[in-house]
Amino acid sequence: MPKARLPILTALAILWLSPTASAEHWDVIQSKLTDGCTMQKYMAIVKDFNAYYQDKGYQAEILVPLHAEEQGSFFWIGRSASASAFGKAYDHWVMELPKEGSTVSQLSTRFQDCSDLVSRQSYMHP
Repeated sequence: MPKARLPILTALAILWLSPTASAEHWDVIQSKLTDGCTMQKYMAIVKDFNAYYQDKGYQAEILVPLHAEEQGSFFWIGRSASASAFGKAYDHWVMELPKEGSTVSQLSTRFQDCSDLVSRQSYMHP
């Protein structure tokens, strides 16, 4: 198995074994902090994102590596009750993103200023 997949599989195994891992759709985003951004600043953006998406069927948590070959990345685990619920939340994001001054646009800018995307994957939890 390629070493790059081990952190993702480890994160998913931890979530699967966790009693709170009940969502059917997981949005897994691997990122790295940009120069000048801290995890504290990134977590403030995540807090604002979760507050905004609280009623939209999508919530996120962040996993940082404790024991992993790749220490420079962290993982966004977005949870939705189903692929359909994820689709609705994602559609909302896509529709609001181009609207100047929208909350989604502002969040996107903050995320882009603070992190670089490494990979994105989706999983279904049976």
